Amino acid sequence: MDWDDLRIFLAVARAESLSGAGRRLGLDASTMGRRVARLEDATGVTLFLKTPQGYALTEEGARLIPHAEAAEQAAAAAAEAASGEAGIGGQLRIGAPDGCANYLLPQVARQLCEAYPGLEVQIVALPRVFNLSKREADMAIGVSPPETGRLVVQRLVEYRLHLAGHRDYLARAAALTSLADLRHHRLIGYIPDMIFDRELDYLAETGVEAAAITSNSVSVQMQAIRAGAGLGIVHDFAIPFTPGVIPVLTDKIALSRSFWLLRHADDRASRRLTVLAEALAQALRREVARLEGMVPRDGW
Repeated sequence: MDWDDLRIFLAVARAESLSGAGRRLGLDASTMGRRVARLEDATGVTLFLKTPQGYALTEEGARLIPHAEAAEQAAAAAAEAASGEAGIGGQLRIGAPDGCANYLLPQVARQLCEAYPGLEVQIVALPRVFNLSKREADMAIGVSPPETGRLVVQRLVEYRLHLAGHRDYLARAAALTSLADLRHHRLIGYIPDMIFDRELDYLAETGVEAAAITSNSVSVQMQAIRAGAGLGIVHDFAIPFTPGVIPVLTDKIALSRSFWLLRHADDRASRRLTVLAEALAQALRREVARLEGMVPRDGW
């Protein structure tokens, strides 16, 4: 059985489509289809059923998954052993919520690429939890530790959040000296039914029941605050990127959350991913400390 065919089989199983798997491997859908058919001929079984939703594994295909993944791990280990230190290069796909992806990971990626010149870092910013079992990413950053799944979970760093507004908005808006004053202000936050993790329900801390402007994106919320549209709870590490935005009521509202690094359990044997995970963790901690240190603490 050809390992390259197994590699394609795994990609299709994870993406549940020929086109999605082909984009990940750099092959067109017709080539992917031919290679799957070749593997099915070689094994004498049907591995996928084509459905309106995509390619679904048959029982025979599901039984092949652990063997294909074992071959994948063996191939990766052999490549690492052959390449030595040079094996730290290659592609690294990191999944993260968009606040982390927009305000922290670009600087972290620069540091990783400087440390490992052969590395290609891909940052996938999505407002949801990543599925590492489908290999949507090599590692992911989450805002809470998952309770299920075959994962290696590592606490990365604690970060702070405060209520903030733009100076121009604060200059023209109603007085703001207590939480009770928030009823006279327009608030900005998450779309309630699109909060994918309870740790993101920041507005519950204010006592305000609903925000006037909402988005599933931290960056969109931050730009609305920067535009003077109202107040919102934001990451301290994002404030240095938005001139004129300052924390307010810091003695009344002060939140802390943590980022967690998530890796597939099978990747513990990969020295390359272990080295990169530790480098990412150290760089992220430095960047959070640097940016939070730039935030004014006297408020408005």
